[in-house]
Amino acid sequence: MSTRTTSGPRERLLDAAQELTYSQGMGVGVDALLKTASVARRSLYEHFGGKDGLIAAVLERSTAEDEADYRRTMQEAGDDPRARLTAVLDRLAEVIAQPGFRGCRYLAADLALADPNHPAHAVTRDYRRRVHSLLEDEFVQLGHPRPAQAADQFLLLIDGTLAAGVTRPDTDPAAAARELAGQILDAGGHPDREHHE
Repeated sequence: MSTRTTSGPRERLLDAAQELTYSQGMGVGVDALLKTASVARRSLYEHFGGKDGLIAAVLERSTAEDEADYRRTMQEAGDDPRARLTAVLDRLAEVIAQPGFRGCRYLAADLALADPNHPAHAVTRDYRRRVHSLLEDEFVQLGHPRPAQAADQFLLLIDGTLAAGVTRPDTDPAAAARELAGQILDAGGHPDREHHE
């Protein structure tokens, strides 16, 4: 991502931090952020109160973008909840195949930021709650007997797919996730079938 020279210091800092914290990790130095954004140190403190505030703001921006991507992916898959959920895993395969893929930004942030009170953790928790709710709604529409648990399981597939995509690049974790997802989805198809036969 290249920073836009016409944008103000706040946007340039967000652009730089979004790029560098993903490509280099949460430990990227303030000097590198300031240099990439072409802003003075004062701007960081005026707009974000420091690096922690900048990281939280970047994660808020990224989570909004990624949640919109989930919603768009599911909407484009049509009205069938099974197709909509499967489309999420297909989209992950596309994401993993992109040049520069470095795994899940949110898992990386949670692991790298040791302080449990870092403001970034609240952002990632809220994002996971929103994605969980989005998935749970689909499982409700599917008629799954335990939609919340199914959404938990599906989130594990998403996290595992993204982790394996970066740690085992010669594999196809999205294909494995699709196969496992079938078991979760099928559990919603006929929960009481054995009682009716």
